Amino acid sequence: MSQRIVLLHATPVAMAPVHQAFKELWPEAELVNLLDDGLTIDRAKDTELTASLCERFVNFGRYAYHSGADAILATCSAFGPAIEQMAETLPVPVLKPNEAMFSEALRLGKRIGMLATFAPSVVTMEAEFAEFAQQQQSEATLKTLVVEGAIEQLRQGNAQQHNRLVAERAPELEDCDVIMLAHFSTSGALQAVSETVRNRVLTAPHSAVTALKQRMT
Repeated sequence: MSQRIVLLHATPVAMAPVHQAFKELWPEAELVNLLDDGLTIDRAKDTELTASLCERFVNFGRYAYHSGADAILATCSAFGPAIEQMAETLPVPVLKPNEAMFSEALRLGKRIGMLATFAPSVVTMEAEFAEFAQQQQSEATLKTLVVEGAIEQLRQGNAQQHNRLVAERAPELEDCDVIMLAHFSTSGALQAVSETVRNRVLTAPHSAVTALKQRMT
């Protein structure tokens, strides 16, 4: 029997990348998609994740569990604390979008670069990375660049322009041991970025699917 993986999306642009990763790495998984793009709209209005928005996301996860989830994968990187609360209250595995990528990056080096396109997510992501580094007793440092205007291009259907904007900033991280593409939506720029730099480039959906499959099978 295939495992039912419920994907929690806070933006439509995260959906295709994670579906592609599952297709490549774990095609047997049964995927269920839940989307509330109002979460991203409201998250962009505040510099910090509010208590009310956190509660909304946790309730989103509870709905996912009651839909028959064997595991839950959140695809939006701006709700880290809410995902942690969700994981504490639900009896199934709950995976943050970036934890697998962070762990992989820490195995590869100490100077880590990150290309982000959704600025409100950066504070929580950097805090999560610091926590992972401390847990692994790593002295790794993180350098983050926010690529202005890229996610707006993607939302308008201009994936090629999004990828170009992300790739243009990548050479600023050439002094890093590894470069992370911060969000599921950013992973579409993998080829463009890889053609611009010699660094190892990691994407969140591929790392997440690999880690979840190992955990569930």
